[in-house]
Amino acid sequence: MKLIVDSGSTKADWIAIDDNGKVLFTTQTLGLNPEILDGPEVITRISDRFDILQNKNNATHLFFYGAGCGTERMQTELTRIFRDFFVNAIVEVHEDTYAAVYATTPKGEEAIVSILGTGSNCSYFDGKILHQKVQSLGYIAMDDCSGNVFGKELIRKYYFNKMPKELAVEFEKEYNLEPDFIKNKLYKEPNPNAYLATFAKFLIKHKDTEFCRKIIFKGMKSFVKNYIKQYDNCKEVPVHFVGSIAFYLKDELQETFDKYELQLGNVLRRPIDGLIAYHVANQ
Repeated sequence: MKLIVDSGSTKADWIAIDDNGKVLFTTQTLGLNPEILDGPEVITRISDRFDILQNKNNATHLFFYGAGCGTERMQTELTRIFRDFFVNAIVEVHEDTYAAVYATTPKGEEAIVSILGTGSNCSYFDGKILHQKVQSLGYIAMDDCSGNVFGKELIRKYYFNKMPKELAVEFEKEYNLEPDFIKNKLYKEPNPNAYLATFAKFLIKHKDTEFCRKIIFKGMKSFVKNYIKQYDNCKEVPVHFVGSIAFYLKDELQETFDKYELQLGNVLRRPIDGLIAYHVANQ
């Protein structure tokens, strides 16, 4: 049994397949970002799903693609945790960008591959090797155009009284905006980035309002300038995206790309289905 996992900070999709690529089971856990979780919490989140716990000794391979796995230290730490849990499995841990690459470039063509979900990332794939010019410093310093950055912007606009009244009223109905509640979520509970990203749903829901459009296009402009334009050939290759923010704001991405004369390629909400095909073909 092979386990394939695509994990963001908010959630992780798990699929178990046999050697022929037949799906044995699928499940979902909370996100498994090693930069914001310790080992015991990772194990708790895995053990919470019966299918995973029941088959922990049956797994022969674990292919994990996750947010927060961009450094060797994080990859090594998460590999150790998984090996202790899946005792019979060969474990491979890769940053989440590789999942996006394998899902959006099935023929191995050159492309810029980006992630716009809870967090954000951007890399260049030359057909064989992944090249990254911007090393992420996480949700506090970077993550342009991501769900957590959009969420933070909405909270700031609300608290600085810069959100239109009619939107503010609806915002108050949909979220608990008490200062103590927000501060507890941000500074005392795990996954503050995932919490911030929950507010992005409001932005998407009201994306046709002038207020939300300004926030969206400001974020996309920043992502293009700070990430995509790092690559000299950005106008010569397609730019693929994976993630809920990209998926639900695809029209806005296309509008932004037209302005900068960029080629919008595949836009997928989740890369997990593409990963199955990749691992069956490369087993």
